[in-house]
Amino acid sequence: MSDTNYANNYRDVDFRKHPEKYSIGRGEQGVLMAEPYKSEILPYWRFATVDAAQASAEKIYAMFGEYAEQDDFVGMDMARKFLQMGFTRARRYANHPSGNKYNADRSTKPQAADWKTSEKAQAADIFYGYYNKAKQDKKYLELKAKHLAGFGCQRAGDRRRYR
Repeated sequence: MSDTNYANNYRDVDFRKHPEKYSIGRGEQGVLMAEPYKSEILPYWRFATVDAAQASAEKIYAMFGEYAEQDDFVGMDMARKFLQMGFTRARRYANHPSGNKYNADRSTKPQAADWKTSEKAQAADIFYGYYNKAKQDKKYLELKAKHLAGFGCQRAGDRRRYR
């Protein structure tokens, strides 16, 4: 499934009402499209400072737990994706403070000297810890298996989307 088709499949769908239409996707795919979860989680997603990242990751992980209490796999997966995205975006800015890895000629810019210790690196570490807890959560794994078995939804990139 191409990324364009993936995006088109997510437009105008309320995934709380129609979890059968949710495809897990690769990495963070769909994180800024899947409603109502995007609108619920996005306001809390911050990684500019260590304090902001800590508060953000804690809140999003708490939302992950709330979705778990409701047996809402799609909400759990979206919260997991936001935690993952907090890690990857903060890591990007730790590696390259401009956020851009490439020069105009498409050669790679050198990695920042403080890529391991900068505030963004610390923010990335915070999100990474919560992301790992989420993706290894027993209930998350159980609901993921049920979602895949019950709806026949495939991971993005597979030929079939539904049974």
